[in-house]
Amino acid sequence: MKQTILTGDRPTGPLHLGHYVGSLKHRVELQHSHSQTILIADLQGLTDNGHNPEKVSSNILNVLADYLAVGIDPNVTTICLQSALPALSELTMYYSNLVTVSRLERNPTVKTEIASKAFGSSIPVGFLNYPVSQAADITAFKATLVPVGDDQLPMIEQTNEIVRKLNSVADKQVLVECKPLLSETSRLPGVDGKAKMSKSLGNAIALGSSEKEITQAVRKMYTDPDHLRIEDPGKIEGNMVFTYLDAFHKDTDMVQQLKAHYQEGGLGDSKLKKIVEETLQELLRPIRQRRTEYLEDKAELINILKQGTLKSRTETDLVVNEVKSAFGLNFFS
Repeated sequence: MKQTILTGDRPTGPLHLGHYVGSLKHRVELQHSHSQTILIADLQGLTDNGHNPEKVSSNILNVLADYLAVGIDPNVTTICLQSALPALSELTMYYSNLVTVSRLERNPTVKTEIASKAFGSSIPVGFLNYPVSQAADITAFKATLVPVGDDQLPMIEQTNEIVRKLNSVADKQVLVECKPLLSETSRLPGVDGKAKMSKSLGNAIALGSSEKEITQAVRKMYTDPDHLRIEDPGKIEGNMVFTYLDAFHKDTDMVQQLKAHYQEGGLGDSKLKKIVEETLQELLRPIRQRRTEYLEDKAELINILKQGTLKSRTETDLVVNEVKSAFGLNFFS
């Protein structure tokens, strides 16, 4: 029996290289060996964009096109829309009664995100409740594996806490615990060297970036600020040129030689950036072309999303009925 995978993204902007190296490439491989569902998490996108919902709704098809362009096959991977699955919101409500506010506030991922977004005392309830919503997503599909970055491990931990509490209430196993599936590549920093790649920060390279946009992004890449002359030895730690070569260049031996040369001196940043640019242009050119083709037929994109959502609705409705029974609320079934 294939293991069940649940993964997804918030449609707050087109997907970028950070998504690609972190999970998208992995999902393309996994879809042929696992039962995989990808959730376009538009409701979670609203948790910090409730004042600007158009940012979420306008990017749903963009994200779907990104999935298809990198090789996600809707014939083997189910792609669905979170807001069109009522069971997810209902499960979130049930699970909210099993989690305390203090536990949510202690979640390291939530704490970090709250600090980065500078909410202060104006934290949206939906944002604070994000781990519960994510638990609803995972358990609604009884996922056993969830591809995540290491920053999301607290979310998996909290999901499994909810699973155990619900099973305790039911006095039997209703839900299953899940395991994280970590990417072989750690989170890709932005081209400016900052830990987080984000379109809003202007340090991301979108999968649909034009040749000119890729060129401009590579030119801005943070290198070694002390490497002032070509003949000077340079540092590779924290140097985004080498971070991106490690992530995307196919010839690992060549990358190691470039590192040694740079550390010895005699290798300029401009030459390295040219290699990075050529690598990224080669990677993104076919993805950009396929993405454009998919976006030209929005009716077909909507059909793909609709079919995947209808299939998922049947699956998630069964789970929510089991959870209702655990709470003794299945009066009409």
